[in-house]
Amino acid sequence: MNVQPMTGVSDRVNEIRALAARIVNQEILPHEPALWITEAKGIFTDADVKESAELRAHIRERVRQAGLWAPHLPAEYGGAGLDFLELAYMFEILAYAVGAAALFGVVAPNSGNESLLALYGTEEQKQRWLVPLAEGRLESGFSMTEPDRPGSDPRSLRTTASRDGDEWVINGHKWFTSNGKRADFFIVMCRTDAGDGNGRMTQFIVPRDTPGVTVVRGIEVWGVESDHCEIIYDDVRVPLANQLGEVGTGHRAAQDRLGTGRVFHCMNSVGQMWRAFDLMVERAATRHVHEGLLETKQLVQAFIADSYLDVQTARLLTIHCAQAIDRGVDARTEISAIKVAVPAAFHRVVDRAIQVWGAAGVSGDLPLAHMYLTARTLRLADGPDEVHRILIAKRVLGQHHRDGAGWDFAR
Repeated sequence: MNVQPMTGVSDRVNEIRALAARIVNQEILPHEPALWITEAKGIFTDADVKESAELRAHIRERVRQAGLWAPHLPAEYGGAGLDFLELAYMFEILAYAVGAAALFGVVAPNSGNESLLALYGTEEQKQRWLVPLAEGRLESGFSMTEPDRPGSDPRSLRTTASRDGDEWVINGHKWFTSNGKRADFFIVMCRTDAGDGNGRMTQFIVPRDTPGVTVVRGIEVWGVESDHCEIIYDDVRVPLANQLGEVGTGHRAAQDRLGTGRVFHCMNSVGQMWRAFDLMVERAATRHVHEGLLETKQLVQAFIADSYLDVQTARLLTIHCAQAIDRGVDARTEISAIKVAVPAAFHRVVDRAIQVWGAAGVSGDLPLAHMYLTARTLRLADGPDEVHRILIAKRVLGQHHRDGAGWDFAR
């Protein structure tokens, strides 16, 4: 990955990008095929599996030595304590290599749950759940989406938590609970009002082994069983101490998680687009077909040009949004804009790269097929495109009707 110092950013941002890129280029990319060998794949020996685990442990130690482990967490809870912009610029580097983020201690949904615990948790909750989560001694899941309610409207959720003495009693039906197979505990979004629809949502920490928690299945995603699970909560009792934040703050907490999370998702997408772009250019410059290199074919040249435009536009749009958030500007319109634009650009770039690589593009020998599915999924995840388009239009029209002025694109 060609990472050079940037102008207009802090020295610390450039230092972080250079450190991360050095580890990605020297430690991860050369060993990418061997990094994720597990027993589940069945075709490898025990020695292969052991060597792969040792390699991952070595890279994690290099990350810790560089001071970049769990960059999203404060130092007192085992993290590197990076600020918002530092994280955004770092994430595009990590996304370039398959699984690099996990080797830096950033893997969903654990990282999002860690951020929630750091922001809303009591000190007791942080010591019991956050610290071992950051250290890799626990796994977690995020349980919000419900099969019979629209995911684009979290206020419609119907899972309830009712107070009974010194306990909360949770009843509900969730699905697409991330990391559901491995999680030691779930953060569960519940309704704690009388069901009047006014959004009194609260989040709770629910240990997996609590009576009444039933993990029904891993849901098939793109034809393959995943760790996004369907879960039933039937009279699940947790102590008052497992309430995360104040009663009624659950929706705000979810938006805090999703708002900045969308920026990070988009920077992740940019990093993957960058990799796909480089792979496409490499193939075009080396593949002979019909008496010439692919790079001499005008259609392939158009693919490269259009992909450059997509990557650069997506990246600058996301950085503009991140800078607005960092300045404390109301960036809801910008967040919705990147949520629509970046996954679409990601999809286009990867599609072109697959076409240039031909059959190899859809094989497991390259990361392109997985990128393609990720890009398509992102058009649904964290709010479907259609909802965000509506929100953009409403905010633009709202400003016009309120101020009688046009939109300020330079703000």
